[in-house]
Amino acid sequence: MDLVVSRPEGLYCPPGDFYIDPWRKVDRAIITHAHADHARVGHNHYLCAAPGEGVLRARLGKIALDTLPYGGSTVHNGVKISLHPAGHVLGSCQIRLEYQGEVWVASGDYKVAPDLTCEAFEPVTCHTFITESTFGLPIYRWRSDAEIYAEINAWWAANAAQGKASVLYGYSFGKAQRILAGVDPSIGPIVCHSACEGLNKAYRDAGVALPPTVMVSDVQDKSIYKNCLAIAPPAAQGAAWMKRFGNAYSDAFASGWMLLRGGRRRSNMDRGFVMSDHADWPGLMRAIGATGAEQVIVTHGYVQVMVRWLQEQGLNARSFVTEYGGDSDEKEDVEKEGVENTPGLLATATGPVDHAAGPAA
Repeated sequence: MDLVVSRPEGLYCPPGDFYIDPWRKVDRAIITHAHADHARVGHNHYLCAAPGEGVLRARLGKIALDTLPYGGSTVHNGVKISLHPAGHVLGSCQIRLEYQGEVWVASGDYKVAPDLTCEAFEPVTCHTFITESTFGLPIYRWRSDAEIYAEINAWWAANAAQGKASVLYGYSFGKAQRILAGVDPSIGPIVCHSACEGLNKAYRDAGVALPPTVMVSDVQDKSIYKNCLAIAPPAAQGAAWMKRFGNAYSDAFASGWMLLRGGRRRSNMDRGFVMSDHADWPGLMRAIGATGAEQVIVTHGYVQVMVRWLQEQGLNARSFVTEYGGDSDEKEDVEKEGVENTPGLLATATGPVDHAAGPAA
C-alpha cells in the first residue's frame, strides 16, 4: 500500500485518513510550513511542528491547531507520525509516516544549507522520499550566506554614503527574516513593510535573534530614509509605499531566481542577490541520498528533469502533480539562456545520489 497518494484535495495518507499540505478543504491536515501554497485556511484540524505555531497562526488566524516538537510522535489510525526539521523557514518540517513496517517521508520545501533563522535540515531514513524540485537543475548552486551578506552590506553601505535608501525586496515570510538575521545594523536604521514586520514579531517570539526594525508607517524622522535599509515584499515594487523614498533610493531583489540573467532583467531593479530558501541541485542530491530511499517521488519544480536523473541513478522515481509553487516563468528563463537541453544539463551534474545505505529498517 502507498502511504501517500495524490487526490484532488492534496496529498493523502489512506491508512491514516489525513492530508499533507492540502490545497482544498479537508478534515485533517498536517502542514509542513506556513507558506501560502502549503498552508491554507478552511481545514477542520491542523497539525504542525511546534516552532511553526506562531507563524502559522499569524498567517491563518484562529484555527484548531495541534503541534508536535521536532522528533516527537503521535499515532493516528495506526500510522505513526513524527515531524523533523526541513531547514526551509521557521517551523518547517518533514513528515515521517510509519505504517506496518513501511516508512515514507514527505519533505515539503527544504534547504540543507545552514540558516540563522530556523532549525537545520535533518536527514530522515525511509523507504520512500517525497521531494520538491524547485531548483532541480544542475545550474542552480548557491554560494555561502556569508558571501551574500557581505555583498548586501557593501551595497547598503555604498548607498548610505551617497544619501540613498537601500530597498531590498524579499518574500515577507522567511526571506525577509533571513536577510535581517545577517545584515550589519551598524550601517544604518532598518525599516520594514507591514507585511514583513508582523512576521518579524513571530520570529522574535520564537526566540530568533533579529536586529531592531521599525515599520515604515511608524517612522517619525524622515531623515532615516537617507541611509536606511528598507525590506519589503516584491509586490511593493512600484506601489504607493515607495513614494516616501522619492528618487533617492537603490533597489534590489533577494531570490534564487536572481542567478539567471532573465530573472535579473525582468525584475527591473538595480541589483539581484542570489539567496534562496530552497535546496540547490547539490543539496537536493545530498538530501535524497541521505534518506537511503529506494523510491523517490518528485513534486513541484523541474519535475521531469529530476525524475529522469534519479531513474538514471538506479532509483525508482516518479512524480506527483501538486498545486505548490509555480515554475513556468523560471523554465522560460532557462530556455532563453540556452540551457534547455536536458541531457546536456544532466551531464554537468556532480556527485550522483548515494543510496548505498539502503532504506530504513
